[in-house]
Amino acid sequence: MSEAVAGAVAERFEELYGAGPEGVWAAPGRVNLIGEHTDYNDGFVMPFALPHIAVAAVSRRTDGLLRLHSADIDAPVVELRLDDLVPESDRNWTAYPAGVLWALREAGHPVTGADIHLVSTVPSGAGLSSSAALEVVVALALNDLYELGLKRWQLARLCQRAENVYVGAPTGIMDQTASACCESGHALFLDTRDLSQKQIPFDLAAEGMRLLVVDTQVKHAHSDGEYGKRRAGCEKGAALLGVDALRDVPYADLDAALERLGDEEEVRRLVRHVVTEDERVERVVSLLESGDTRAIGPVLVAGHASLRDDFRISCPELDLVVDTALAAGALGARMTGGGFGGSAIVLADAAEVDTITKSVQEAFAAAGFTAPRVFEAVPSAGARRLR
Repeated sequence: MSEAVAGAVAERFEELYGAGPEGVWAAPGRVNLIGEHTDYNDGFVMPFALPHIAVAAVSRRTDGLLRLHSADIDAPVVELRLDDLVPESDRNWTAYPAGVLWALREAGHPVTGADIHLVSTVPSGAGLSSSAALEVVVALALNDLYELGLKRWQLARLCQRAENVYVGAPTGIMDQTASACCESGHALFLDTRDLSQKQIPFDLAAEGMRLLVVDTQVKHAHSDGEYGKRRAGCEKGAALLGVDALRDVPYADLDAALERLGDEEEVRRLVRHVVTEDERVERVVSLLESGDTRAIGPVLVAGHASLRDDFRISCPELDLVVDTALAAGALGARMTGGGFGGSAIVLADAAEVDTITKSVQEAFAAAGFTAPRVFEAVPSAGARRLR
């Protein structure tokens, strides 16, 4: 499968640029099992990579030009001068790969240009990190071609800087790290403060379970104002509590911390979500390591309630997925990703998948919502060279 995809992308590259690429790389989207809006609070997250990937055929250039083409956009090759790349000057898809070159050069790496052809199977706007996949696949390719010697976590950091500064989206480090570092059959327990990682075995099929992703088809964008407001509110909460980040508020001291925040009701809600969500991540890790995978279901449900009621980033479509799936026999369900649309995940016994899927589809039809896209999420490999 990968070889066939790589061959097709390389062939199209040659049609566009007149010569074959120096290589073809892939980087996946991700689903976050638990740990939402904790990454920019120095907290814990637990994503795993999807089989859906961004693929890039790439060759170096020596003339300071970046040429970009995407099979997913009906547009000709875009040509940019590296010296002209300026943060927040580009509102198109090209900002993500261009931002990576900008970030590499800003960090002092001798990147002199590239020809890039991209194709992606990661659903865009679905909360599955399609943008991080684009960034990471380009970063990995340039790291290899220019022999920069950067480690995976360093590439993730550079990609986050590209998205934060060049694109202008205030995202945390989780998405890029997941795309760069996840392993097949595992979820990644990541401490976003020191970037320490632990691969946690997560083979649902072996235990007779499945994890479904339900893409509500409600598009979201991290660079809009609501995500930034939540982040600013969390930073305000940390400042009021006298800590570097909300990760430093112990779960056992939460009630006392909330009391100290007095009538700052919005900040209180944000703090409560982040502190309890970090505790939920640690609980899921403990359950998975002890082999009690089924028991993570209620933890996922509690996470959704917190995102819905305290962080207030759910939407009617996401709530309908969760409520309908649970009523149809799911073990657990919650929204995943940045919120305001995107996707939900559903943990279920394999025998219940068809019933749950049908129930969700019928509920969406009855509510007059756009039909959702439902697929199984299989913990897959992180970024890699295909050829």
